[in-house]
Amino acid sequence: MKTALIIIDMQNDFVLSESPGCITGAMETIPKIVTVLDYARKNNYPIFHVVREYRADGSDIELTRASKFLSGTKCVIPGSYGCEIVKELAPLMGEYRIVKPRFSAFMGTELDFILRRLSVTKLLICGTQYPNCIRATAYDAISLDYHTTVITDATSAMNNDIAIANIRDMQNIGIQCMDFANLINEASLT
Repeated sequence: MKTALIIIDMQNDFVLSESPGCITGAMETIPKIVTVLDYARKNNYPIFHVVREYRADGSDIELTRASKFLSGTKCVIPGSYGCEIVKELAPLMGEYRIVKPRFSAFMGTELDFILRRLSVTKLLICGTQYPNCIRATAYDAISLDYHTTVITDATSAMNNDIAIANIRDMQNIGIQCMDFANLINEASLT
């Protein structure tokens, strides 16, 4: 089974505490995501850095975020510092950068096409945040018949209750949710 790593929305505007779209808990996941990323690089997994970009005029923003964005809380504008992936997770040459127009990394992107071209059948997903982009991506992944694992200690939510509720829901449809240490233990047994 060929595995790929998908890191979602670890951009300055979603991670840095002084940023307009900061997700509580995202910053704390960086060290674990670095560990996951190093592991994936060492094992030659295809790596996908999935990001969100919004046009400055707000014409492409989700309805649920439009009023906040249009009233001045703008974030992840292409070409801005806030749109960049945090420096600790900066993509290396040969890693993929996918811009998604909505929550799911699959919706309106070439992700599925590239994964299938690379013969990937298993996905490891981490980043920010559970109820939006992580969950939407994981649901689409399992719907497209990928063996899907969300790495729980490398994924953030605004609080622990939100994380627990989303993990439970994802597990109930067959998405594997586990911390990185357990993932490595399981990988060493297969």
